[in-house]
Amino acid sequence: MKVADVKDHCQPVLDAISTVVVGKDVVLRQILAGVLASGHILIEDYPGLAKTLIVRLFGQALDLKFSRIQFTPDLLPGDITGGSIYNQRESRFEFRSGPVFTHLLLADEVNRATPKTQSALLEAMQERQVTIDGQSHSLRPPFIVIATQNPIDLEGTYPLPEAQLDRFLMRIVVGYPERDEEREILRRRRERRREQAEVPKLVSRDMLLAMQAATEDVHIDNTVDEYIVDLVRATRADNRVALGVSPRGALAFQSVVRAVAALQGRDFVTPDDVKAIALPVLAHRIVLRPELWVARVSSTDVVGEILNRVPTPKLEMA
Repeated sequence: MKVADVKDHCQPVLDAISTVVVGKDVVLRQILAGVLASGHILIEDYPGLAKTLIVRLFGQALDLKFSRIQFTPDLLPGDITGGSIYNQRESRFEFRSGPVFTHLLLADEVNRATPKTQSALLEAMQERQVTIDGQSHSLRPPFIVIATQNPIDLEGTYPLPEAQLDRFLMRIVVGYPERDEEREILRRRRERRREQAEVPKLVSRDMLLAMQAATEDVHIDNTVDEYIVDLVRATRADNRVALGVSPRGALAFQSVVRAVAALQGRDFVTPDDVKAIALPVLAHRIVLRPELWVARVSSTDVVGEILNRVPTPKLEMA
């Protein structure tokens, strides 16, 4: 598949989901860019903002095997990965796969699970495999985790460690709809005449894999390459930052900006692509100095200031 074909296949997916999810075109494009980049996504926002609905609709439109795990404090690693069960008839243990053996996994309220359970998910996210009783079981591609968490309900939760946050390609905020958008949500629900919303299957699994492979053909000019590196290194040099973006974060940044360009039908990345996706890719990878918590300075504020401070290069077109 050519890079130019990616947009033609992706636009119907975005249009279909937009008939259900109103006024969140930027969020939908960010999520689809993360899917094209074969990365995992963390959606962090308040309850009732259609986080779960968005993930389920993407699973339908992309025709992916979909699983949902509701994370709770009593959830065990085996509840995610599966385990060995003794077969009395054949007198041997058999592996029974868990819900992680899917294409699109929704980890709902992921920060409610204990660190031991979170670590089981971490291996699957990073290695695309799970290990049970010393044996490794590969996860069939595509394998994408989209996790959600509530930023205000902290009682009985286990904050994700920085190492696991770094495994997420992006952290996305959905946000409340505008007044007219909220009225449109109510109107569409009345027209639908049922609670459940669905979208048609528009992209096959093989087609999605081909689109993911096509993003590797997106060209990054040396000027844009240097811009990405300058932004990443600026997070480490900022005196407000205790831990800046790692080289793994720079690689993730590169993957996403190529997917963003492909979504627009281009086989090259522009500085505007970099700026458009910098906040959701970089902000969650930064650890601020403790004294800034009192001043209510967020990592998003820091990345925004870095974007304004680092000069935006001009891309010379042949």
